[in-house]
Amino acid sequence: MSVVETYPRPLREKERDLLHTVLPIDRPGYSRYRDLIASMMVLGDGRRGKGNIVLGFKGDTADIYSPLAPVIAYGMVEATQDNFSITVREYVGDQIDIEIVSAHGHPVGDHFEEKRRWTYSSWLPGQNSPANGAPVREVHIQDGVVLALCKDEKRLWIHNRANGMNILVPITHYYSELMKRKGIRDPKIALDVKRLFTHLDSFKDEELRAAFIAYNEQKPKVTVTASMPPQRKRGWKEFVSKLWGSTV
Repeated sequence: MSVVETYPRPLREKERDLLHTVLPIDRPGYSRYRDLIASMMVLGDGRRGKGNIVLGFKGDTADIYSPLAPVIAYGMVEATQDNFSITVREYVGDQIDIEIVSAHGHPVGDHFEEKRRWTYSSWLPGQNSPANGAPVREVHIQDGVVLALCKDEKRLWIHNRANGMNILVPITHYYSELMKRKGIRDPKIALDVKRLFTHLDSFKDEELRAAFIAYNEQKPKVTVTASMPPQRKRGWKEFVSKLWGSTV
């Protein structure tokens, strides 16, 4: 028999414990989220089904209509009988949308036997992926900002040394910018997002860097002061430029 939740309610200790997995206290950006959550309560269910709840302050109502905020932390607790994914979204409108989801659709119990915990929030440049130990390709964006791409996991994230945060980057929008920067319009290539990882070795660092700067201008993840190289010319402009050795 399922338990009917009554809201607002305080976070359960196990929920808080799992959230702390993806919010390392030694990273200033994530420590701020710990402090925010410490003063919040569960306002109600989110829009994404079982395990999705909205945190906020007393007297407020859960916002389930505004666009979902970007993910700022993600990780996993692997147990002997289940796995629990943990997602924390950006603090927007005095609320934080979180998801603690069982791989088998079960509620999160107060006690279960764990095998291990991991989170992208703990990653530092020079390390392999915290999820499975796979190699990570690093692209320098500017001092203190690194784009990380893991071919095995089909994930990319941006590391900001200033606040210690690792923000996941949506693949589709980033790949679209990469194709624009390379001047590729063939739908078989430009729309095949999987090629970002299946053909990762074919992309130069400067191409991956330029694509992120362009993407970040539209959907900011970090403050980037580095300039973006000019977009590659195609067609007759490229031909004229090469013919006359000038910029068109």
